[in-house]
Amino acid sequence: MTPSEAYLDACRVLVTTVAGQLDLVRQAADGFAKTILAGRMVHLFGSGHSRILVEEMWPRYGSFPGFNPIVELSLSFHNLVVGANGQRQAMFLENVSGLAERILRNFDIQPEDSALVISSSGCNIVPVEMAEGFRQRGVRVVAIISRKHSEASSSQRPDGRKLQDFADIVLDTGAPVGDAMVRVEGLDTPVAPGSTVGGCMLVNCLKAEVAARLTAAGHPPKVLTAGAIVGKQRATELFEAAYDEHARRLAKLYENLGAPKA
Repeated sequence: MTPSEAYLDACRVLVTTVAGQLDLVRQAADGFAKTILAGRMVHLFGSGHSRILVEEMWPRYGSFPGFNPIVELSLSFHNLVVGANGQRQAMFLENVSGLAERILRNFDIQPEDSALVISSSGCNIVPVEMAEGFRQRGVRVVAIISRKHSEASSSQRPDGRKLQDFADIVLDTGAPVGDAMVRVEGLDTPVAPGSTVGGCMLVNCLKAEVAARLTAAGHPPKVLTAGAIVGKQRATELFEAAYDEHARRLAKLYENLGAPKA
């Protein structure tokens, strides 16, 4: 088996793993749709490479408003690798306790909201504390982790708690311990990670299920759609309408920020 064949073979296992969780996906979609129908937002958070799954959810072709992508560049801007804004700093900040609370302080979060927090290991402090902070605010949390990797890893928190300990629903990317899925002869470390593949399948299953629920409820979402499908004018109208709806929903997260509680 060539390395490419080995990778594709491993990806088929990921498909099976995701398919085995569709009941949980549907439960998560029920909650997300309820939040969006209430005029609120589903908060998305992922640090490190997990930001890929945040951006996969919204905004991109085939996605729709109702989601609040929370992406901190200090935790996820990997392109420079070294020097200023380098990877060492991002990995350090990902385990600074208290940073999550400063992030959440920017939003007027309500119990009607939902949250999706993504972390392959489920062990770094910031995503764990994000989930904890959402739960403290009465928000239901869906987590995406790589279960085998998480169970083989040690939490960075002194109490040993992981992301899944603060989640109402836990979804598994199916990636193996260490994430990388291919062994190359003569190389003592595996290559080619799988968590993004499994994670993308999960978020798009969620997206499709939520769209079905919104449509069935009489509120079909404004989906970002290519002009090659609906024509240039219709595509432009959808993009503008979707962005405007996102802005209106987002405004609700700021309008009462810091106001005294009644």
